[in-house]
Amino acid sequence: MRYAQGGGLTPQEQQRRERLRMQAAEHFARGTKTGVIARELRVSERSVRRWRRAWEQGGVDALRSRGPVSAERLSPGQWERLERELERGPLAHGWGDEFQGWTLARVKLLIGRMFHTGYTVQGVWRLLRRHGWSVQVPVRRALERDDEAIEVWKREVWPRVKRPRRTWAPTSVSRTRRGRS
Repeated sequence: MRYAQGGGLTPQEQQRRERLRMQAAEHFARGTKTGVIARELRVSERSVRRWRRAWEQGGVDALRSRGPVSAERLSPGQWERLERELERGPLAHGWGDEFQGWTLARVKLLIGRMFHTGYTVQGVWRLLRRHGWSVQVPVRRALERDDEAIEVWKREVWPRVKRPRRTWAPTSVSRTRRGRS
């Protein structure tokens, strides 16, 4: 399974994944085919083949979770404290530039200052992803922005400018000849 955001699995997701592997082991013992298992458990056939190889070599124990890839350096209490500080924003911690957003380097420095614990930038990214934080782009709006004028434009001008949706009617591939109806 690929993890689109690269943050790995939370402990709950690891347990859910282990339950899937245990269900697959029951199917292996019954001789169920790979495709059937994949469809029933809603996983890829490649994963099922990998699990089957591990099961054949080491039995059910080979399918058990090995735990987290790395132990988290922050305790739950420290994480809660860090989260509160992140919510206060970078300005509260001395970053008074125009960006006003958290960067991974800033979070890394904040962790180091608060807990005297070293993280790499990639480690900070994984830590934040593991706890449900995602990349955020700050909202920058012009001071002159007129929301009412925008709504009027969307409601009145946009429908006139926007092309109508194409119908199902057959069309011609020629740019010079229209399709026959």
